[in-house]
Amino acid sequence: MYPVEIVLPMKEELTEEGFVELLTPQEVTDQLGQPGTTLVVINSVCGCSAGTARPGVLMAVANSDKKPDNLTTSFAGYDIDAVKKLREHLLPYPPSSPAIALFKDGQLVHFIERHMIEGRSAQMIAHNLIAAFEQYC
Repeated sequence: MYPVEIVLPMKEELTEEGFVELLTPQEVTDQLGQPGTTLVVINSVCGCSAGTARPGVLMAVANSDKKPDNLTTSFAGYDIDAVKKLREHLLPYPPSSPAIALFKDGQLVHFIERHMIEGRSAQMIAHNLIAAFEQYC
């Protein structure tokens, strides 16, 4: 588990913009059981999370006419049980962090894995998400 001093600023980058933390398996189950759309960011300490994933997600939410009903996040390597539960909902995809998932009525409809984040700009990730929001939200 990562030290809180390292993780907290990375969590706050999303929570200060309205993302709700999913900290337990029950919170994951409850959230994904709700009707509507839910964006889940599996946050991470890696450079691609800081450089492109979080900025891309924030850019997409700020610049899209259509937005998910719920903005949520959980931190890989820190919110261990919650992320484990989230990953059950992401099957058949292998574990990936960072990762960005869009659910509609509890069903995964769009997923951006780490390999789709690495080497891409925040703007590319934002455009990808905005297209998904337009389609599903």
